Amino acid sequence: MAIHEECGVFGIVGSRNNDISRDIYHGLYALQHRGQESCGIVVNDDGVFATHKDLGLVGEVFSETELNSLPGGCMAIGHVRYGTTGGNITSNIQPMVVSHQKGNLALAHNGNLANSLDLRDSLELSGAIFHSTSDTETICYMITRERLKTSSIEKAVLGAVKYLDGAYSLVMMSSTKLLAVRDPQGFRPLCYGKREDGSFVVASESCALNAVGADFVRDIEPGEMLVFQADKPFSEPVSYKDNCGGKKSPCIFEYIYFARPDSVIDCIAVHDTRVMAGKILAREYPVEADVVVGVPDSGLDAAIGYSRESGIPYEIGLVKNKYVGRSFIAPSQDQRTDTVRIKLSPVKSVLEGKRVVLIDDSIVRGTTSKRIINLLREAGAKEIHLRISSPPFRHPCFYGVDIDSEDKLIANHHTPDEIAALTGADSIGFLPIESLEEMSGVKSFCSACFDGDYPTKIPSDPRKDRFEKKLSEVR
Repeated sequence: MAIHEECGVFGIVGSRNNDISRDIYHGLYALQHRGQESCGIVVNDDGVFATHKDLGLVGEVFSETELNSLPGGCMAIGHVRYGTTGGNITSNIQPMVVSHQKGNLALAHNGNLANSLDLRDSLELSGAIFHSTSDTETICYMITRERLKTSSIEKAVLGAVKYLDGAYSLVMMSSTKLLAVRDPQGFRPLCYGKREDGSFVVASESCALNAVGADFVRDIEPGEMLVFQADKPFSEPVSYKDNCGGKKSPCIFEYIYFARPDSVIDCIAVHDTRVMAGKILAREYPVEADVVVGVPDSGLDAAIGYSRESGIPYEIGLVKNKYVGRSFIAPSQDQRTDTVRIKLSPVKSVLEGKRVVLIDDSIVRGTTSKRIINLLREAGAKEIHLRISSPPFRHPCFYGVDIDSEDKLIANHHTPDEIAALTGADSIGFLPIESLEEMSGVKSFCSACFDGDYPTKIPSDPRKDRFEKKLSEVR
């Protein structure tokens, strides 16, 4: 399995602000769902970069002491990171900062490059020395190499991204500019907003704009680069669309699971797509039942949709401990199992003696679903009909979502009836893959984890195996 990341990026540029690190802190808090392993902030104080980053949640890494240690400035960027195989090392924590002959560069990246290994090999053969296992460092090298040959950071980035293949939403700073870049396919979301004081805010999701009082302006287009200048804090960004116009492939799983339901991605409300998924499930897999229950948090919206379409009452049957992170992004299977055990608590009065429709967003290996169904059985549920608001996972993701290797995906080895039996459900139904467009309203998207139709060339297995060995040696 290749190294994958699902992260959140955030940036602010405007007049000098002594509380800019706190603004980034609040933005990262709003993006915490996108990464719970590590986080960091870099503040640009008149061209001098001050950094604080560490492993842990935003509230753990940034106490009042750490925030006070960061200076004020006119620009800052931040990052929350979720790392999987081989990724839990401090050198991978972002934003990454690079110093070179023409100045400084700080970069935060959400996504995963499909050609990272080829680029890394080329750079190493030319003398580059890597300190991390993240493809973000590869991007930093590519931009720095171009910057040494060009007259501006804009030209350097436009030159570097021509070599990048895969998913990348980037927020970066030079000494005088903040840049936001989205890959031509638009795999990962990226948007920007504006505050009353004239400062601009860039974020992975629109929900983070709200956290710092910014009004949403628009999504950054796939392939577009926006350049904000610190010495012109009230000027609108300059847009470069050299790489726009190709086929778009936004990740459909952003709408199903990763994005917060109050976010809007490419003009589509995430909450609405999940409600529609529930409605489709009710039409495709009707069942006689007493109550519809969603698995918190990303199953709740689809549960509402199922209830509305079916007429079966919606109830809160599972209560989530808000202080436990997503089980899906715990790095190891043992951690996932332990997390589920303390994460959810059944509401016995809702479930006892009832026929339950249980709505969840996905099944990867099946172990989490089995544990949740056991909880409902212990609370007295008479029947449990599992409905999944995504199609079955059958293929790994190379663009930033931790979808396991094919041999570990339960849908590749078992029929739906067998999966129901293995998880303890009385019946099961997956969202039909042909319903994804109806669910989301998106005409063109990446659904490779479901159908294997990858929008870019993907790494071959031998190179993945070689990189896995390299990562294990680093660990």
